Amino acid sequence: MDLEQFVRALPKAELHLHLAGAVKAQTFLKLARKNNVPLPAFQDIEDLYRYDNLVDFLQIYDLVARSVVDADDFHLITYEALEHVANAGGRYVEFFFSPQVHQDAGISYETMFSGIIEAMDDAEKDFGLVSRLIPAINRELSLDRSFEFVDLVLPFRSEKVIGIGLDYDEEPFPPAPFKPVYDKARKAGMRLTAHAGEGGPAANVRDALDLLHVERIDHGYRVMEDPKLVARCVAEDIAFTVCPSSTVILTHWRDLTDVDHPIRTMLDAGLKLVVDTDDPPMLQTDLAKEYRLLAETMSLDRGTLARLALNSLDAAWLDDSTRRDWRAEWSKEIDRLLAEPEEVHAGN
Repeated sequence: MDLEQFVRALPKAELHLHLAGAVKAQTFLKLARKNNVPLPAFQDIEDLYRYDNLVDFLQIYDLVARSVVDADDFHLITYEALEHVANAGGRYVEFFFSPQVHQDAGISYETMFSGIIEAMDDAEKDFGLVSRLIPAINRELSLDRSFEFVDLVLPFRSEKVIGIGLDYDEEPFPPAPFKPVYDKARKAGMRLTAHAGEGGPAANVRDALDLLHVERIDHGYRVMEDPKLVARCVAEDIAFTVCPSSTVILTHWRDLTDVDHPIRTMLDAGLKLVVDTDDPPMLQTDLAKEYRLLAETMSLDRGTLARLALNSLDAAWLDDSTRRDWRAEWSKEIDRLLAEPEEVHAGN
């Protein structure tokens, strides 16, 4: 069994995936034309999915989001995103969805929600992929808009809508001001996570934990600037959803082979890492590729990859009974995979 076969067969969960970032380029073009959304000049639609910083990426991300208008559109992009996860060996996914960008285009939450939920049901039936939805706050909007967001989301809470997130450009918009919004969501029984420590400092990770009371951190790379905080996160078993290709394309950490790359140093420090894709088609990746990328650039053995896969299950927002049953099943599968002889290439 070669590495590609191993990482695709490995049972794993995806916990950091943005719906608008999971739209295929051809689907983006199709929906933009259907819904009369003007696009920048391009020769090949894939050209629009090339950028080298977060701000430029978010401009295209917003265009993609504005191209999704009716319930059928939401169904299409959700179904394709979940199929992409399943094809990479994903067994469970919790994905982010940014309703405010669609709301600002005059689309009702009911329209978005109906298309997404129906696609989640269809994907579970067709691929066996269980999925859950995490509506996410656009941190670039006002705090009043964030309270409106919670009031919008809570009436539609169900077993499939399990928590809230905080995304968009972190550096100018730290997490601390969102404490009252998160307090309200927590009291309503929502699970909590937030993007922190990607563009902003380690203090943002601390504030997300202490003020927002999040259960895991999305990205979190700059936690490594604060050794005491790192030690605390190790002791408290805080999970970090890390996205290798995203760091290469959208941050200044461009070299995954660098011994000082934060994913490498986070691993070495003993932090609980979950490997994720962030925005797979927009970053030309999938979940299996992210595992392979780490294996090849950081010389991770298959036992380490297996541990990362089980981390994804441990960090997922599942009930204890389901987690226990799945962990037993996944562990048996992983043991069988690890027992397979590794393919040795000539010259190795």
